[in-house]
Amino acid sequence: MKEQIQAFIFDLDGVITDTAEYHYLAWKAIADELGIEFTRAFNENLKGVSRMDSLKLLLSQAKDRREYTAQEMEELADRKNKLYQTMIEKVTPSDILPGINELLSEIKRRGIKLGLASASKNAFFAMERLGLKSEFGAIVDSSKIANNKPDPEVFLKAAEMLQVDPAYCIGVEDAVSGVQAIKSAGMFAVAIGDREAFPHADLVLERTSQLDLAQIATAFASAANGN
Repeated sequence: MKEQIQAFIFDLDGVITDTAEYHYLAWKAIADELGIEFTRAFNENLKGVSRMDSLKLLLSQAKDRREYTAQEMEELADRKNKLYQTMIEKVTPSDILPGINELLSEIKRRGIKLGLASASKNAFFAMERLGLKSEFGAIVDSSKIANNKPDPEVFLKAAEMLQVDPAYCIGVEDAVSGVQAIKSAGMFAVAIGDREAFPHADLVLERTSQLDLAQIATAFASAANGN
């Protein structure tokens, strides 16, 4: 049963690398410009959320609400993205999170396919900076899909590109919306973070350094057997 795993499909931010700080700083700069209070705690609500939906959440925190035109919204979102892109130019392979390189090597050694399913439109650039772009058979970002997480489209698109059955895919996420997307796609969900935050995940690990192919394969086999 363990050998039936056909692919691992990873989220990017918080799983492969941690660019969350750069997202926070870029959104904070936009919030400061607009006179909106923006805390690290509120920033947690933006994890796994598309750029435009993140902007809407940010604007919802304004004390004095105003209506923004579609063009103004696009300009704000674009300005945030340019700030973020400037920041992630500093990213190098040394920014890959602990345990990821080892896990990827073991997955490749076993002949299991690799995919990326990210809400970020900068996934290709970030993966290139990390030196991982050529390692993944499918990279799907929000520019390739109509519906973002928690909709399963991004994970299903990655599985389609890899030519694998979603039922034999392992999805790895650090956001609640991402885990919802994995489960809706009919995949086995591995969550990174606090156990209490992910009641619907099949396996929860506190840190990426705890990711272990043998443990995941055993948990997957158990779930497949209905245990």
